[in-house]
Order: sequence, then C-alpha cells, then structure tokens
Amino acid sequence: MRAFALYALKRLGQFVLVVFIGINIAYLISHATPIDPVEQSVAAATSFGQTSPDAINMLRDSLRELYGVTGTPLQQYVNFWRRIAVADFGPSLSAFPTPVTTLIARALPWTMGLLATTTLLAWIVGNVLGGLAGYYRSNRFFRFLGVISMGLHPVPYYIAGFVLIVLFGYLWPVLPITGGRDMNMGQQWDLEHVLSILRHAILPAASLMLISVGGWFLGMRSLVSNVVTEDYVTYAELGGVAKNRILYSYVMRNALVPQVTGLAMSLGTIFNGAVITEQIFGYPGVGALLVSAVHAGDYGLVVGATRMAIIGVSAAVLLIDLVYPLLDPRVEAS
Repeated sequence: MRAFALYALKRLGQFVLVVFIGINIAYLISHATPIDPVEQSVAAATSFGQTSPDAINMLRDSLRELYGVTGTPLQQYVNFWRRIAVADFGPSLSAFPTPVTTLIARALPWTMGLLATTTLLAWIVGNVLGGLAGYYRSNRFFRFLGVISMGLHPVPYYIAGFVLIVLFGYLWPVLPITGGRDMNMGQQWDLEHVLSILRHAILPAASLMLISVGGWFLGMRSLVSNVVTEDYVTYAELGGVAKNRILYSYVMRNALVPQVTGLAMSLGTIFNGAVITEQIFGYPGVGALLVSAVHAGDYGLVVGATRMAIIGVSAAVLLIDLVYPLLDPRVEAS
C-alpha cells in the first residue's frame, strides 16, 4: 500500500508539472501571436457605424481588463494564473455576456461522453480481437480483419467522417448527420431525449472508432504473435493448462501492459481527432466550440477551451497511470 501511495504521489507530481508546462506554452503562444485581440474586437465593434473616440477608448480599456492584458508582463502573468485558479476567463465576445466557463461547461459533457465511450470501446474491442487474431493466426476470419485493419488504420478521422456522412446521410439517410440531439427538445431527460442523443452520437462515434479499433487490433495482434508459438501452447497444454486460460490469463494480460501505455500516449491524438470530428458533424462539444471561437476571434473562449483541453487530457493520462499497477504490480517499485 505504501509503495502504491508513493507511486501515486509521483504521478500526481508529474501531472501538475505537465499541466503547468502545457499552460505556460499555450500562454506564450497566445501572447506571441501578432494578432491583438483587443484591437481586433474594437475594430469589429466599430465597423458598423461611427463611434466617438471617447467611447472607443472606454471600450478598449474594458476589453484589456477583461482579457487580463493590463499592467506589466509580470502582472499579466500573475493575473493569468489567478484567473486560471478560479476558472475565470471573462465573458465570451461571440456570445456576450455569457461567461466562457458557462459555454465550456455546456460543451464539456458532450465531448467527455463521446471520447470516453469511443476510446474505451475501441480499446477493448481492438485488443480482444487483436489478441484472438494473434493466438489463432490460421483463422481466416481474423486474417480478413487484419487486412481490413491495415487498410483503415492510416485513414484520417475526417475522411472516415465524410464517408459516413455520404453513406448514412445521403445514400442511405437513416441517421442524423449534424447536431447532438433533435431540435426543439425540452430539458427533460425522458426516453425520447436519450434515444435522440444516442442516434446523433452514432456517426461521430463510429468515425472515431473505425480508425482506433484498427490500430489497437494490429498492435495487440503483433504483441501476442511475438509471444505465442506452437511450442509455447503445446508445453502449456501438456502442463494441464486449458487453452482459453493460456490466452486470457497469461498471454493477453501480459500483452495489455504496453497497450495501456499506448493508450495514455495516444490521448492527445484522439482529442485532436475529436476536434475535427465534432466540427464535421456539428457536434456540440469542446472541439466544435474551440473551432467556432477561433473563427469568431473570441480570444477568451479560445484561451479557456485550450486550458481545459490541456487539463482534461493530462487528467485522463493520470487516471491511466494510476490503473497501470493493477496490470503490472512491478510498476509500483519503479
């Protein structure tokens, strides 16, 4: 127990360091850009008519206060972390006067539900099928799955999304291709509401899973194939161990360890794919919110969504790291 506590404390320290470095890099990039969000917002606000110079100056001062760019660079940096600590990113200019945190809170459950479901399902299905394919290498069905996986794995997420839209939105229009639920639905959580959300999530989830499943399948098949040989299985069976137990209790459990590491390392890429997927399907998640904020020049919303993405991905990696010792207890001692 003490070894796990030390391991968890070490991983928590790494999580804090990664979040700190990631947010600082995002801060430097946002302040190094030649685009001044204050002047851009002033130009947008005054482009529809004549405005008095005093009103423009008052607007400029208010925007600088909202964006936290008043004072010296050190004061701006301290003010930035103070606002991060209380999750205060000011109001959104594209949805004024709604706070940025409110918009993110509305979009976050959609992204978390989509990513958590697709990532776990793709990882489980891909590893199970890949383990079976590596163990039963002569099986025609698993060999066929291998060919399909090798063809799908290099395909970008957005290509898969466009293909699904054409197939199930136009050629065979049986599924909705945009939005997170049917329009004009109330806030009550009845069966109709839940079914509508599930139907709208099928195509975005399928576009993410099609590519991910192929990658996990190929990785697990390779790991199991490298371990399992005919002599290995023969000796285990002669020792009285059932063939299914050889596969699930010994081979696949050991092969899952590097796959868990791969899952942690791929979360950033998966989130990037989700950003594109949400934009393609008009899914109301953080990814679509971030892209719309960039197009609208909503600096506060871009900053808030970027920070939340850094923290969210890092927290998911931390959770995987804490589960890791359950598969390989030797990790605690490292």
